[in-house]
Amino acid sequence: MTDQAFDMTRMERIKDWMQSYVEEGKFPGSTVLVTQAGNEVFYHETGLRNIDAGLPFTRDTVARIFSMTKPVTSVAIMMLAERGLFHLDAPVSRFLPEFAEMQALVPGAERLDQCAPCATPTLHQLLTHTSGLSYGFNPGPLGAAMTEGKLGFAPRAGTLDAMVRKVAELPLAFAPGSSWEYSVAIDVLGRVVEVVSGKSLDAFFRDEIFGPLEMSQTGFSVAPGTGDRLAALYTSLPGDGLSLEKATGDPIMRQTDAPGKSPWEAATLFSGGGGLVGTIDDYHSFCDMLRRGGTSRAGAKLLSPATCRFMMRNHLPGDIASMGPDSFAEQPMEGMGFGLGGAVVLDPARARVPGHVGDFSWGGIASTFFWIDPVADVTALFFTQLTPSSAYPGRSEMKALIHGALTR
Repeated sequence: MTDQAFDMTRMERIKDWMQSYVEEGKFPGSTVLVTQAGNEVFYHETGLRNIDAGLPFTRDTVARIFSMTKPVTSVAIMMLAERGLFHLDAPVSRFLPEFAEMQALVPGAERLDQCAPCATPTLHQLLTHTSGLSYGFNPGPLGAAMTEGKLGFAPRAGTLDAMVRKVAELPLAFAPGSSWEYSVAIDVLGRVVEVVSGKSLDAFFRDEIFGPLEMSQTGFSVAPGTGDRLAALYTSLPGDGLSLEKATGDPIMRQTDAPGKSPWEAATLFSGGGGLVGTIDDYHSFCDMLRRGGTSRAGAKLLSPATCRFMMRNHLPGDIASMGPDSFAEQPMEGMGFGLGGAVVLDPARARVPGHVGDFSWGGIASTFFWIDPVADVTALFFTQLTPSSAYPGRSEMKALIHGALTR
């Protein structure tokens, strides 16, 4: 559909909702951008990007998008696959020999030495979080070992190559393909991009994705001249701002990172799973490329329409919940499948969030979020800087607001 499908009076509700989060001390500030058929139908900004400095959260605010980096890396992998450089069932050890002989924890393991030999995960299993890799915030002995070893792919934590080698020294959480667990798999794929392309991940992104899409404000380090447009980062928790808890009691707004001292101002580790910073309009350019079937509005062709449709299909045998995960996920697990780089709505009723079958989406731990709705031809983005994303139900509320304004 190309004619406008929104009741704009109802869309105005989004402004009140955004302001309420600021007034209640839940988000420092935020922006929302909604387009239909690539054309802007709604934009609003409110609050502050830096509370101490009194700076407004504006359209050109640079935010840490964390796991919204994952779809970008997934696109990079598919660009290389389209060139015939590998197939998705290839074992990752073909490119990273450190993964050649893998072990996986046995079911119910309480220690890292309770493991058995297993197959090497494939590129497809890495793309779909069925590889057996994990994150430090996930439960179990592997998550604990990753936390202890500081295997979080932070922007100043050495290099991508060195960090991936450390991850390969640990056992997997489960045999590849047997379960689903949110993980550093996309970081590992970022290293695959480097090995296959012969470029560093930041150079590949800059040359092959950001340049063609005119995303000049996006990268692993804040772009030169950006200055204080980098937002401060806040947490709703008194302890670790990257733990995964809901906010309880009175809202907390504690600053954990700000311009002038941020590791994102000079990153050394290019995290394909969570390292990018950028603006809401830049990320819309990326989303619009996917919506348009791999080609930008200006005509830059990154992927074929067939590949984009392939990426935004469910690649699991059922929904995420059916694969028995114990891990954190940025989206509901029931009624949600997983494609290459994001979640896919299989049944909005089971997901308990208004939407259409086929909605493709993902978010970041600082509460940023996007989705592409192929039925209504709508793209929506939300930017703020508050960790963790599980603190408040902002994503489901925003989606309900926008669907409440659809006229058909």
